[in-house]
Amino acid sequence: MMVGAEVVFPDDPEFPLLAEVTGLLGMAGAFCGVFSLRCSTHSAIDIASQMLAVPAEEAAAQKCDAVGEICNMVAGNFKAKIEGLEDKCLLAVPTVITGRDYKFYSISTGPRIEMPMLYKGEPIWIALEAQS
Repeated sequence: MMVGAEVVFPDDPEFPLLAEVTGLLGMAGAFCGVFSLRCSTHSAIDIASQMLAVPAEEAAAQKCDAVGEICNMVAGNFKAKIEGLEDKCLLAVPTVITGRDYKFYSISTGPRIEMPMLYKGEPIWIALEAQS
């Protein structure tokens, strides 16, 4: 569940990457890495609308805050699920990038886990990159 909507794995995970909004959150301490969430502008606005319980038109200006907060919640939940990590891993303030023509690069040297998912039928991508 994500802000009142079920997030599911797609039947065909080979869909094009449409990342118009990207949230990034660094993690440091016993685990070092970067969590990211990428989605369309429409999905980001819908997430804000669901979080604030207001129509999409009112929520549009809060889309970046909403994506950043989702990053906080997912990364916080991740570190809470791993025994001994909750108090030994700090979360940075999220950074959110918007636009249609950008690429972000990570200099992480560790493993990367990326999962395409569907939020209300639209693709979103979540990823966790570990620093080794």
